Amino acid sequence: MENKFKSLYTDVCTQCSTLITKRYSTSFSMGIRAFDKKYRSPIYSIYGFVRFADEIVDTFHDQDKKYLLDKFRADTYEAIERKISLNPVLESFQNVVNEYNIDIDLIDAFLDSMEMDLYDLDYDSALLKKYIYGSAEVVGLMCLKVFCEGDEQEYNRLVKPACALGSAFQKVNFLRDMKSDFDFRGRTYFPNINFLTFNSSEKTSIEANIQEEFDLAYQGIKELPHGARLGVYTAYKYYRALFNKIKRANVSEIKDNRIRIPNSKKLLLLGSSALKNRLNLL
Repeated sequence: MENKFKSLYTDVCTQCSTLITKRYSTSFSMGIRAFDKKYRSPIYSIYGFVRFADEIVDTFHDQDKKYLLDKFRADTYEAIERKISLNPVLESFQNVVNEYNIDIDLIDAFLDSMEMDLYDLDYDSALLKKYIYGSAEVVGLMCLKVFCEGDEQEYNRLVKPACALGSAFQKVNFLRDMKSDFDFRGRTYFPNINFLTFNSSEKTSIEANIQEEFDLAYQGIKELPHGARLGVYTAYKYYRALFNKIKRANVSEIKDNRIRIPNSKKLLLLGSSALKNRLNLL
């Protein structure tokens, strides 16, 4: 009876993380639905954890965000160690961490990057690399732990492409959100870039770097386990479409608007990605 109720509790907590993902991100929700069923709940649980940590630093402006993040960090470590939490997001996350042996170093790096968002930092190349690793690359590595299901050789082989994909995603986000990051948070993540004087030459240089990372990431996507490949490829295709739209936009459009992909286009990308995967054309 005890195990039955624990299973019910775990299921309810996982459903909470699933709801969080669906409410906060249609793009990632779409990608997760393309995974084999066995991968969906663990990835929802990872995203729920990541989303709530990000929410602390980006949204709760009337609260002591440093206190909230420190408490969230402490509660996370306790949940992982005790293998239970009364916080539904942390309960579902700790289950995944313990089942798939996700390294604490990855979680540390992620929370360190979240803490960096609490301060007005002048990002040089080294600091940006640290931030992107913690805020994006390690999230991909947590997911890769799930996909590889304990196969450390396969995990190690795919680490570099997974990091490249996370980095490319994050840099596309930085370009897309340049206006809001500057207007509302006073941030400009790219080193030596002044938002007010941002020009086409700087934009082109950033885009060339992102393209290199997408190229490396694509080679890794083709090597993913079959049940994970379509979901990751769908997210890749969405971000490539967003990236291409950003490349076509001029600097003034980037500085004045947030470039978006409509939901109808996202559905088309999902359909075309599924067809390519089914025909082994990736």
